[in-house]
Amino acid sequence: MSIRGHLYNRAVKPTFEVRRALWPQDAEPLRAVREAVFVREQSVPIELEWDGMDGECLHVLAIDQAGRPIGTGRLLPDGHIGRMAVLPQWRHRGVGGAILKELIEAARERSLAEIVLNAQTHAQGFYARFGFVSEGAEFLDAGIPHRTMRRPVTASVG
Repeated sequence: MSIRGHLYNRAVKPTFEVRRALWPQDAEPLRAVREAVFVREQSVPIELEWDGMDGECLHVLAIDQAGRPIGTGRLLPDGHIGRMAVLPQWRHRGVGGAILKELIEAARERSLAEIVLNAQTHAQGFYARFGFVSEGAEFLDAGIPHRTMRRPVTASVG
């Protein structure tokens, strides 16, 4: 798989790069972000975070100008997006959106018809801006409220 990068320059906001990542070659930076956000910040038990699915997934990694990992997400072969995480100091700067756009593009390249994700309820508005629609009742995953959201791959990207 080729690794593509995008530079995002924003006035007053730091520059970062988003690229596709490989497991296990890029496991260390992917783990660093997920453990910081899910395990330490949100108190997700580490055994739930590491579900054994990473080897099957396409990963996206965001790094800052110094090459430090700042965000990540993954796409499972069946079209589920998960493990979207951005370090707190990088939130609201376009990092999550850039990661999500790259995952949506990867789903399109794989000719998937639909993308599904389980959004933490506080993040539903973020995903809605990218065309995801909530469905079903709220549920708990690792003690955190979630809702299932989905969108067709062919819908325009936010």
